[in-house]
Amino acid sequence: MHEKINNTLSLSVSPLPTRGWASGFLGMLIFSGSLPATRVAVLEFDPFFLTAARAVIAALLAGGALLTVRHARPQGHDWLGLCLVAIGVVLGFPLLTALALQHTTSAHSLVYIGLLPLATACFGVLRGGERPKVAFWLFSITGAALVAGFALSNGSASAWQGDALMVAAVLLCGLGYAEGAVLTRRLGGWQVISWALVVSLPLSAVATAFTFPAALSGITAQAWISLSYVSLFSMWIGFIFWYRGLALGGIAAVGQLQLLQPFFGLMLAGLVLHEEVRVSMIAVMLGVLVCVFGAKRFSR
Repeated sequence: MHEKINNTLSLSVSPLPTRGWASGFLGMLIFSGSLPATRVAVLEFDPFFLTAARAVIAALLAGGALLTVRHARPQGHDWLGLCLVAIGVVLGFPLLTALALQHTTSAHSLVYIGLLPLATACFGVLRGGERPKVAFWLFSITGAALVAGFALSNGSASAWQGDALMVAAVLLCGLGYAEGAVLTRRLGGWQVISWALVVSLPLSAVATAFTFPAALSGITAQAWISLSYVSLFSMWIGFIFWYRGLALGGIAAVGQLQLLQPFFGLMLAGLVLHEEVRVSMIAVMLGVLVCVFGAKRFSR
């Protein structure tokens, strides 16, 4: 009997690559709108208020979901991981990208999102115990190089402050993704991001109060819509799909889907911010797709 239960539990946590990649792809699509939306919002909101407010709004929704469903609470050893998730993706990445977008365009900043798969894979090795094959790293590095080369050749020049902030944002985000994926195997995807949001709520609530705009009358509808998007989708719903994808399909493997995020982000930037989308983007995307499927093939 015990053996049957153990086998059932083993099957329930075993990787399910197809479902993992499908869930991860949906999460990546949602995240693709984050930088364009942040760029719109940060033109009218203070970056510190934007970061804190989006975390508070998402935390209230997440807390309500946790109270309604009443899943088991995290254990003692889970809280450190949840704090790392909060530092990486709830506070660190949103704040640093919002600050960076004061110095650069969303198109240029997207080059660094193409480096997220490498950061996520490296932290997946350190925190998740994954050991991808050498061919995986070759495809991953090639895909990152394609993204970097395209964005650097087509993006506008930016101040070094924006570049440095984006590098720091990528490192924190990679840590938050990998740590969240590890916790998702025990707690579930939506529970991990929800608890991380709740953990950060005291700090984000105080920060929201101190940075609240003096006047709201001059803020446009576009800024409010952008704030709503990054609060609801970028900060909560996207992570539900993304963490589930990383947990089921593998942190390093599914993380390669982020190589596609800059291109979907550029499409949205073209529609929302009226930035030019060139035919060369499509050609590079095809090369990136080859790298994504190659990395998937050699991820285990």
